[in-house]
Amino acid sequence: MYFAHSLQDRPQQEWQPLDDHLKQVSTLAGEFAEIFGGRRAAVLAGLLHDIGKYTDTFQARLMKNGISVDHATAGAREVGLLPCAPRDKVVAELIAYAVAGHHAGLPDKIGGPSSLADRLKKPLEPLAPSWRDATAPDATGLWPKIQPDSLNRQRAAFQLGFLGRMIFSCLVDADFRDTEAFYARAQGSEVDRDWPALSASLDGLIQRLGAYMARKQATAGDTLVNRLRREILSHMRGQSSRKPGLFTLTVPTGGGKTLASLAFALDHAKAHGLERIVYAIPFTSVVDQTAAIFREVLGDQFVLEHHSAIEEENNRERTGRDKLKLAMEDWAAPIVVTTNVQLFESLFAARPSRCRKLHNLARSVIVLDEAQTIPLAFLRPCAAALDELARNYGTTIVLCTATQPALDARHFAGDDLIGLKLEGRELAPDPARLARELKRVRINRRGETGDDELMDALAAEDQGLIIVNSRAHALALFRKVRAAGLDGAVHLTTRQYAAHRRTILAEIRHRLKDGRPCRLIATSLVEAGVDLDFPKLWRAEAGLDQITQAAGRCNREGNRSLEASIVTIFKARDNPPPREIAQLAGDFTRTAGKHDDLLSPEAMTDYFREVYWRKGEGLDARDIIGRFKISGGETNFAYRSAADDFRMINSGMAPVIIARDPPARRALERLGSEGVHAGTVARELQTFVVQVPPKARALLWKCGHVAFAQEREFGDQFAVLRTERLYKPEEGLLWENADYIDIENSIY
Repeated sequence: MYFAHSLQDRPQQEWQPLDDHLKQVSTLAGEFAEIFGGRRAAVLAGLLHDIGKYTDTFQARLMKNGISVDHATAGAREVGLLPCAPRDKVVAELIAYAVAGHHAGLPDKIGGPSSLADRLKKPLEPLAPSWRDATAPDATGLWPKIQPDSLNRQRAAFQLGFLGRMIFSCLVDADFRDTEAFYARAQGSEVDRDWPALSASLDGLIQRLGAYMARKQATAGDTLVNRLRREILSHMRGQSSRKPGLFTLTVPTGGGKTLASLAFALDHAKAHGLERIVYAIPFTSVVDQTAAIFREVLGDQFVLEHHSAIEEENNRERTGRDKLKLAMEDWAAPIVVTTNVQLFESLFAARPSRCRKLHNLARSVIVLDEAQTIPLAFLRPCAAALDELARNYGTTIVLCTATQPALDARHFAGDDLIGLKLEGRELAPDPARLARELKRVRINRRGETGDDELMDALAAEDQGLIIVNSRAHALALFRKVRAAGLDGAVHLTTRQYAAHRRTILAEIRHRLKDGRPCRLIATSLVEAGVDLDFPKLWRAEAGLDQITQAAGRCNREGNRSLEASIVTIFKARDNPPPREIAQLAGDFTRTAGKHDDLLSPEAMTDYFREVYWRKGEGLDARDIIGRFKISGGETNFAYRSAADDFRMINSGMAPVIIARDPPARRALERLGSEGVHAGTVARELQTFVVQVPPKARALLWKCGHVAFAQEREFGDQFAVLRTERLYKPEEGLLWENADYIDIENSIY
């Protein structure tokens, strides 16, 4: 008998037979792929993925705990030898990529010894003949229901590459699950991974949301802003029966987009039998807040919050127990709240742990909050991926923002890989009218301004907010304001960890509500999804979308007069913005001269046209789409290279855990304990992390200010600040002081 997985110190009759594993993975993968018509392809991938274990060498490895054996290439080779129609031959090649990469990740077709082409040429140990009887592979009828673009070869290649990644997702998720279940049974435990189905829960969730909104509206005043929020909510719910696909939701800041889009998603999922709701947010600081709201409204058991500042990045081949220990979330929850980075990097990933969730995006609702924040360097591939999900996988995409990017295909003649078919797909009731009626501020362009002038302007107001473009500038300005003795000075920055920022924001809201002095110096993190209402605001020059988002923190509830609610745009004299922001500020300047109302949808469309025209080919700066080619019925896909280059955040920042609060300390104490997964601890710690430059963290470690928790087992994954004095509550983590502050005895 041949085995798939062994159990040390246990008799072989308790091991997992290889035939059983292949059939179970095949069945499960086929069930996952049914939703997009890929069942036969996924079934074949499941049957062949581990046939390389039908060798004496691999079985000896299981029995003697020997060296690692390549058992993935055999299945990739055999699928190419099966008889099939020419059209199915292309899908068979996609299966070969998936099978070859089901441990190490999707390979490139060409490019060295790890490429698919080179692996298929290398000599392999003969397989035991019984593999065919056990699997009975059939490569007929593999072509799924998707329809590649027959008029655009580049799009067709991208679509087939996307299909390959979806088949891979079904395979690796099924493989992870079956392996996990086997080891759990062997340990006498059950894997509690089952979430309630969205379809079975929708009536109750819609009811809960309705009750929550009723309570909220009962306590809200009958102001113009609240009336418009109710109108937006009602109008959107009335749109829920529309055909799934791409939508825009263009509502000014403070218009209630978050809950209105959730209501639409629930109603739309019910109307069309969709599987789940994925809410993608650009900033981790807002993910916590949104997930907390959704849990309050809908209940903990329905909401998965998935982002991690401490990401497990080890690519080495894993087996058995390691696979169980390091299994990643697969987004099987009915409602997922995540980050844009998690969503898009997963869509272009090659690693099994990142790709296993992808098949769960088919027939879902994806609400892309603050859609304008997609990095320009990746806009073209991101738009192409969203379009493909909507075209061929039954997914509804809602581009939700106050500052709708000009992604309509009508703006991109000749480049349909970025332009989306958005005409007539707006969910908001008359965005132009909403912009006029929800206009609550005046924009004042001040020109070049120094910190002393900013401080004088802030001193003249009891309550005011200044937003600048860097952490360094925010810290310097805050210190100046505090040294001047201005009452109510507050600093908000990513130098502070997220849980601490929540406490600071609560205090700010109390000050604003009570009419006490509150002078806030912040970075741009305050602009997205942070519910604050200041009477006056100053914003360092940036793009029009950022300026508009900033303006949403001034007179947010509309309780003050338009004339008195001023947002002043200034050019920081001694603190020039980073290059990218400076370019966007230039786009803003060119747009500003053409529009009287800079907060109008027309001004925003004009601004984004300016940005996109300037960037040109830079909208796919790493040529991600160009990595997928097809010629003569054969693919040349560079999955791994594309994944390596698709990094939406290239800052290379490194996490430092600030364990000042009891929950962080408790999580660290549990690290390495029996039955506690490192991923669970990482998620518990994600709101207690400050991201710092890697050189700064290295210096902190060298000087003894940082220690790596459980270093022998987890390496540098859990870097914990040891020196209290480096974290000041008002200023955050001062890593710049690492080389001249002595190590203290007190440790968090």
